[in-house]
Amino acid sequence: MIQAVLFDLDGTLADTARDLGGALNTLLRRHGLPEKSPADIRPLAGQGAGTLVSFGFGIAASHPEHETLRQQYLAEYQSCSGRDTVLFPQTAPLIANLHARGIRWGIVTNKHARFTDALVPQLGFPAPPAAVVSGDTCPQAKPNPQPLLHACAQLNLAPHQCLYVGDAERDIQAGRNAGMKTILAMWGYIAPADHPENWGADFTAHQPAEITAFLDA
Repeated sequence: MIQAVLFDLDGTLADTARDLGGALNTLLRRHGLPEKSPADIRPLAGQGAGTLVSFGFGIAASHPEHETLRQQYLAEYQSCSGRDTVLFPQTAPLIANLHARGIRWGIVTNKHARFTDALVPQLGFPAPPAAVVSGDTCPQAKPNPQPLLHACAQLNLAPHQCLYVGDAERDIQAGRNAGMKTILAMWGYIAPADHPENWGADFTAHQPAEITAFLDA
C-alpha cells in the first residue's frame, strides 16, 4: 500500500520555465546575443543549467567557456527564481488530498539545494513536504536511484511503499531502479522528439488529479 508520494519539482509540481528561461534570456542579452523564445526553452527547462547554456549559446559542454557561462546563468537564475514560478493547476488540491488521506509527500529534484530551499516555501503548498532531497543532497543525482532511496530513509519507508511522479525519462529510470511504482507527468517539460511511451512508467497522468485514480486502483 502506498504510504508516500514523491515528486520531481521542475515540470511536475511547479512550472519554473518562465524563470529558467528569463534567466537565460537575460544572460544572452548581456552577451549581445538574441533571446530564445519561451516555446523553444520550455521543453528544455527541466534538463539543467548546462543544457540551457548549450542551447542558448550554441556551444557544447566541452567548450572552454561553458562552465563560466553556466555559473553566470546560475547566478542570474538565483536572482529571479520564484518570480514567475507557480504550481501547476490541480497541484495544491492534490497535495491537500494526500494530506487528508494520511499519505505523506515529498520532493526529489535535481535542482541544487540553494534553489530548492529558497523556492519550495514560496510555492504555497497546503501541507509541508515530509522529505526534500535536492540534486546535491547525495553524491549521485537522478537517474541514479540514490536520492529516492535517501528520501525513503527520511520517511522511514521501504521503496515499494512509495510512488514517484516525474516528467522526465531520468525520473522514471530513477524510480524504477529504486524499486518504486512510477507515474509520468505528461503536463511537464516533454519535448516533441521525446518518446515517453518507451520510458516504462507504471501509469501516465495527463493532469495531477489523475494521480488519485492510481492510488485508488
